[in-house]
Amino acid sequence: MAQPDSSPTHLKIVSLLPSTTEIACALGLQENLVGRSHECDFPVGVESLPVCTAARLDSSLPSGAIDRQVKTILSQGLSVYEVHTDLLRTLKPNIILTQDQCEVCAVSLKEVEAAVCGWLGQDARIVSCSPMGLSDIWTDIQAVADACDLPERGHALVSRMTDRLEKIAVLASTQVTKPRVACIEWLEPLMSAGNWVPELVSLACGINLFGQAGEHSPWFSWSDIQQADPDILMVLACGFSLKRTRTEMPCLTSLPGWSSLRAVQNQQVYLTDGNQYFNRPGPRLIESLEILAEIFHPQSFNFGHENQAWERFPSVNQ
Repeated sequence: MAQPDSSPTHLKIVSLLPSTTEIACALGLQENLVGRSHECDFPVGVESLPVCTAARLDSSLPSGAIDRQVKTILSQGLSVYEVHTDLLRTLKPNIILTQDQCEVCAVSLKEVEAAVCGWLGQDARIVSCSPMGLSDIWTDIQAVADACDLPERGHALVSRMTDRLEKIAVLASTQVTKPRVACIEWLEPLMSAGNWVPELVSLACGINLFGQAGEHSPWFSWSDIQQADPDILMVLACGFSLKRTRTEMPCLTSLPGWSSLRAVQNQQVYLTDGNQYFNRPGPRLIESLEILAEIFHPQSFNFGHENQAWERFPSVNQ
């Protein structure tokens, strides 16, 4: 996306969420970023920023072990993440970007407020994003732009994104086939994708079988998948790269009846880089829609994402 030529020199932004980092950069404010979360890694260059957060769990463990860690931490009344308060004080940001949508996905608004409450005389504005659906993401983009006194940049970015989205949706709507799709956001235990993902599936001319647009991602069972027997099975594991998702697939392939699923037999199981795309409510959700469109309707869409952002998972018959 094209960015404005210059950045306001007075802004000092700390972004504690990968998606808000991407929003700030898409608004032409990468030069104004002075700190980031431990998960912010896009666009190129942000990885050199000071890291202001850390996780209280070991994300290298298998899916089931990560889930148990998260539940244990939350049951103790703790946050999954911590803020490096001393570093924030040193950086002296006047804009802090965070979220209050999911306590598992990133540093929460409560954690940020606790970190800055002791700053006497420090004028830092906290912008907290809470996206549940696509319209909320447009609102969050505008909120970041408004907080930086750049409302026109917000309007322009939202307009560019919605225009791209509409062009894909219009072409997708002309497709003859409309596959029934199950989107898996976590592998053990099983979680279906909610929030904005059902909207993206619909825009790509697919029928979303689990999870509701605008609602948190729900847990569901393997028998639910077996009973629905989807045409396409999408795995977009939260926080996992394409490579990491591939290594976690035994969680699914070892389940009874895997080889009998329609999607498996027809080689319609797809792995995606959920961390970089579907799980980040920011500018690259448009690329997420592109991924769905070229998977659902390969005869009409080819954006070049195959083998980089997604891959077909080999069926048991290969």
